[in-house]
Amino acid sequence: MKVEYINPFYKATIDVFRIMLNLDVKRGALRAVEELEPVSEANVVIGVTGDLRGSLLYSFPKEMALEMVTIMAGMAMNKLDAFVSSALGEVANIISGNAVTHLASSGLTCQISPPQVFVGRKGSLSMSTEKAVVVPLITDIGTLEVSISLHRSMG
Repeated sequence: MKVEYINPFYKATIDVFRIMLNLDVKRGALRAVEELEPVSEANVVIGVTGDLRGSLLYSFPKEMALEMVTIMAGMAMNKLDAFVSSALGEVANIISGNAVTHLASSGLTCQISPPQVFVGRKGSLSMSTEKAVVVPLITDIGTLEVSISLHRSMG
């Protein structure tokens, strides 16, 4: 997988976190994994089709997820309920949409699927993904891990 597929997600996360949450984002060390695995309690999966195909997995630690939605909603959140899940899905959707826009400026046309949110760390996602690159995105309220498995479409 090419590094130029990763930077748009980093840039998009910086922008979205700054605008929506007033938080700065730093990138941690990238690592390769064999499959997409949830590493935290709150997870959002978004599919990508078009010139690139694959999946994105946003893994939010529980405390970070609750704090993010508390900031966005202006009221305290204390459990990973449907409201919090919906808000996390929307944040991941906005980041992914912005990243796809960045990819378009490189001549790559992609579409994203609606976000699927699931809570828990059980198992790996049984999707036909190739290797993924995990991008830790570090903020003052926690570290979000974005796993990116994108590859050029054939044909």
